[in-house]
Amino acid sequence: MKKILSLIALLFMVMCGFAQDEPVKRTSKPSIPGTFMVDLGLNQAINKPDTWKQGAWGSRTVNLYYQYSLRFGRSKFSFNPGIGVSLERWKFKNNATLIDTVELVSFPNGAVSTEQVEQYNLLSPTRIYPNLAKKSQLIANYVEIPLEFRFDTKPEDISRSLNVAIGGRVGFLFDSKTKVKYKDADGDLVKVKNKQIYGLEQFRYGVYTRFGIGGFNWFAFYNLSDVFQKGKGPLGQDFNSVTFGISINGF
Repeated sequence: MKKILSLIALLFMVMCGFAQDEPVKRTSKPSIPGTFMVDLGLNQAINKPDTWKQGAWGSRTVNLYYQYSLRFGRSKFSFNPGIGVSLERWKFKNNATLIDTVELVSFPNGAVSTEQVEQYNLLSPTRIYPNLAKKSQLIANYVEIPLEFRFDTKPEDISRSLNVAIGGRVGFLFDSKTKVKYKDADGDLVKVKNKQIYGLEQFRYGVYTRFGIGGFNWFAFYNLSDVFQKGKGPLGQDFNSVTFGISINGF
């Protein structure tokens, strides 16, 4: 009996030894080609009319892009086409919103003006919502195609590489609206979303640059096209915009 127990113990130790020597199998994550990019930026209108009083932090952009890298041979340069969306916000801080001139302007006392606002989309002190509370925003969302040329100091190790990119973007407006928060006669907070084009330019284009290390970058985008269609902006004035912020590389 002792011999049998000794043999079993010996076999057990041998099996444990083989188990310890057996290499551990690891499953690697699937390699997804390309790059997922997230931009977080602040918007600033350029050559804007005096009535365009925007809030700094509320006027912001979130860009979500997928880009595919095409390297030029074994060089440090690449061409990166992509596709994504640009979600843009403009926050007004002077109790104002965009008013469609086909509507008569109403006043808090219930009277109605017999004159319409001069321009199609005049940024005017809000009288349709007399007790404007915390927020008045213009929201514009675009489908965009970014195209860029990029230089990496270490293309074989992107996560530790210094990089510089120069490119352009074209965008197509697919959603736009104003969002207003105000208090009604009972003091209750009301949120109103009015979905219209508001004379916004439906096709836009611009140039941008990006630089940084690995997955963290700074970027700046200059909108070469006007924010509104010709003559349809506040006070009929044409103006464009710039956005600057940080970029985060997803994979």
